[in-house]
Amino acid sequence: MDRPGAGPYNRRMAALSPGESLELRALVDEYRSRCLWFLRIDYYPGTIEEMLRVLDAIQRGGDRAAFQRAAEIKRWLSRPSSATSAGS
Repeated sequence: MDRPGAGPYNRRMAALSPGESLELRALVDEYRSRCLWFLRIDYYPGTIEEMLRVLDAIQRGGDRAAFQRAAEIKRWLSRPSSATSAGS
């Protein structure tokens, strides 16, 4: 069951571009055995909330490079979902 308020939060955040999605999947694959060992081997996050949870786990259990890469993807996720609405 979703947490209350999770829906509107997800709608305000940007989806990842295809290239950014590939970067997230590559990061998950690279740190799966070290930081995400508790997830299924074929698991990739599908929602913004899942992505943030996986990125948090990578930042907690990974090295400095993992922390920085996860932080960059978090920045991508925190972009406004629509450039036109930001200027309105």
